[in-house]
Amino acid sequence: MLRETFGSHKPVIGMVHLLALPGSPLYDAKGGIGAIIDAAAADIERLQKGGVDAVMFGNENDRPYLLKATPQSLAAMAAVIGALRSAIALPFGVDYLWDPVATVSLAAATQARFGREIMTGVFESDMGIWQPDCASALRLRHDLGRDDLKLMFNVNAEFASPLGHRSVAQRAKSAVFSSLADVILVSGPMTGQAASTSDLRAAKEAVGDTPVFANTGVNIDTVKEILSIGDGCIVGTHFKVDGKTFNPVDGDRVKRFMDMARRSR
Repeated sequence: MLRETFGSHKPVIGMVHLLALPGSPLYDAKGGIGAIIDAAAADIERLQKGGVDAVMFGNENDRPYLLKATPQSLAAMAAVIGALRSAIALPFGVDYLWDPVATVSLAAATQARFGREIMTGVFESDMGIWQPDCASALRLRHDLGRDDLKLMFNVNAEFASPLGHRSVAQRAKSAVFSSLADVILVSGPMTGQAASTSDLRAAKEAVGDTPVFANTGVNIDTVKEILSIGDGCIVGTHFKVDGKTFNPVDGDRVKRFMDMARRSR
């Protein structure tokens, strides 16, 4: 499944962080949709030349984040991805922060192979009480005829703390058993901050054959260890100019990282 969906048995997925979408406080109305497309096209080119296995589109610049997509931002994100389809030579996925139903809708509309989101649990977060609707998201996937769409469940949300006392391993095992997770993701406390290797290892031991990826904070110095524990990783911040989340992708950083990743796996 990993090779078929993500292009490798231990995939590295590079993030395409879209500029702020319409309706977001940081949206550049003067540049418009064209500016978003141009910036994303440049990042895609650098990621692909650098050798990543897959790419994923996310609306990281839509701060402060919403727990439910707006019609204008969801439509804009679909339009941007549609405009870029001819430039994408790799498997691609989508993530609308922080709405699993919107993520499935977007994946179906753009023919993405995979989607990522917080799907399960309840959290206290910067956005308020966070209660994602996994059941509706998976029912929508089935209703849209996209049972082939692989869904990646982030079980320890950034910018948030879970309510209750279950461990990461317990939440991961439950997400697979009760919510049909295709891939488990383990994150750090914020975008760009590393996931705990002990959490990654515990999640992997808990879910057996279900793949477990590091979702945040992987860099060239840690990728060997991460890939020795887990089944893949998602990289955003480390691939950016100066390692800063909201900068453009730095092609040289991508290439150096992927050289290390290939040796490590």
